[in-house]
Amino acid sequence: MQNQNLAQLKLSLGVIGFGAFGRLIARHAAPHFAVFAHDIAPDHAADATRLGAVPATLAGAASCDIVVIATPVSTFAEVLSSVAGHCRPGALVMDVGSVKIGPSALMRHILPETVDIVATHPLFGPQSARNGLAGLKIALCPIRGDRHRGLAAFLRRRLGLQVIVTTPEDHDREAATVQGLTHLIAKVLTNMGPLPARMTTRSFDLLVEAISMVRHDAPEVFEAIEKSNPYSGEVRRRFFELAHRLDEDLQGQAPALVQAAQPASGRSRLPVP
Repeated sequence: MQNQNLAQLKLSLGVIGFGAFGRLIARHAAPHFAVFAHDIAPDHAADATRLGAVPATLAGAASCDIVVIATPVSTFAEVLSSVAGHCRPGALVMDVGSVKIGPSALMRHILPETVDIVATHPLFGPQSARNGLAGLKIALCPIRGDRHRGLAAFLRRRLGLQVIVTTPEDHDREAATVQGLTHLIAKVLTNMGPLPARMTTRSFDLLVEAISMVRHDAPEVFEAIEKSNPYSGEVRRRFFELAHRLDEDLQGQAPALVQAAQPASGRSRLPVP
């Protein structure tokens, strides 16, 4: 009965995909909307209820006033096709993925003309948002309609987010460096582990902290950032090219002390004063 009264008083918001980010959305949206959550995982109902949301079918979540699709990029087209037939006229449909050009084109093509579309990318995740949303950034890409203005005002005033209105192309171009390099470096350093934890500098501690914010992201996030963003390949190749060039320069400029310290017969030999 309490959920029914809530639904009558507030706009309804459907979250499709109740993974880590879907749960983050529900947690912060529940005070402002009647939240309905759908996921193919059978155990999502308990999490939804705990976070103030109502477990729902796909049709139930997709027929809300606002629909947020929080599924991996790899399944996005399939999910959109399932959602399209249930969208009510005048609804606002959003995604929250890390890549914008491809998903924006899919939403424009698959969703009915009667709905407004805003492609969004929260520039944070569950780890970086663990202390709240205030001051964090979100990118909005208006695709169809003018509802992005009201959405931007809500995000600024109610949630304290910094809103960046941009285009899918500009978003992906910048994200290829901002996200692409962050996740790439985190992946490499994680594979180099275990990293030192005793004799560290403040700058190294900050680097480790940055790695910890993304290292537990689902593998699909890394795949989307590096493979679905059309600009990521160029940035990645440039990064490795410059790193390789720097390595060659350093090898050619090794000072005598370093050369003398190279292992000889399995042992390091430093010059004796």
